[in-house]
Amino acid sequence: MRPLPAIIFMSRWLQVPLYLGLIVAQGVYVVLFLKEVWHLVTASMTLDETNIMLVVLGLIDVVMISNLLIMVIIGGYETFVSRLGVEGHPDEPEWLDHVNAGVLKVKLSMALISISSIHLLKTFISPDQNSTHTIMWQVIIHIAFLLSAVVMALVDRLTTHTHPKHFQEPAGLHPLGSNGSTPLNAHD
Repeated sequence: MRPLPAIIFMSRWLQVPLYLGLIVAQGVYVVLFLKEVWHLVTASMTLDETNIMLVVLGLIDVVMISNLLIMVIIGGYETFVSRLGVEGHPDEPEWLDHVNAGVLKVKLSMALISISSIHLLKTFISPDQNSTHTIMWQVIIHIAFLLSAVVMALVDRLTTHTHPKHFQEPAGLHPLGSNGSTPLNAHD
């Protein structure tokens, strides 16, 4: 390989510190989660149902953000840096065998929609008096996430073959039948 292409190709390894930093952020979220669980357990007798629901929604929010981090760390490293070499491992994530940049973008957008949904739900049930302006902007942002996810999924479907069953002909419409043999009524 020529020197310039080799340097450009090796530059992908500059992303490794970024993924390691996200692993540290994951650890911070674990500490935050445990702190919130401790708060829920110790204050459960003094909190009303609405406040318990808000704490639980906060826990779900932390888990979803943590899931988002895992998708970025594992999927991003696998897609942009190097193979992880976990094929056949019993704990290999199911989605990892077909991950690419398009699939990763769609999965990340779906995670962002889930996180946005939790924040919106917390705003609706929060005992604080949220202004109409705040609620309106949260709904607008949520709708923007939804629309961008739909557009990304459509673009991914139109430009790649990440969804093989979308591109296959329905059974019985293939001129050679579903198994490649001549269908029985082909000679009629």
